[in-house]
Amino acid sequence: MTKKYEIAVIAHDGKKADMVQFLNKNHNILLTENVKIIATGTTGGKVEAAGIKVKKMLSGPLGGDAQIAARVAEGKCKMVLFFKDPMSSHPHEPDINMLIRICDVHNVPLATNEATAQLLLNALLIEN
Repeated sequence: MTKKYEIAVIAHDGKKADMVQFLNKNHNILLTENVKIIATGTTGGKVEAAGIKVKKMLSGPLGGDAQIAARVAEGKCKMVLFFKDPMSSHPHEPDINMLIRICDVHNVPLATNEATAQLLLNALLIEN
């Protein structure tokens, strides 16, 4: 990879283990000097516990989604992998929708499930 990428990872509680497993499976793409991983606080803690270097923001309900959205708007974050749990309600749904909207406004790739996330990471390999 020649370009630098900041990739945000977020996962609802029911999807955090899936996110960690996904990151471990794709360590050859993600664990390079050209990729910086940022995450909401709780997800970041799980990722960190798995031995993956990550910069943690606040927990999603405490403003982490908004912090990541700000990085997208500033052009710092180039991709968002957000494993949403469609089977649960989330009290901070407006924050989630705001993040999705900001990704759309700034044309930043956003994956909300593992299949799409894998396609985005595979595209990084092709692009570089």
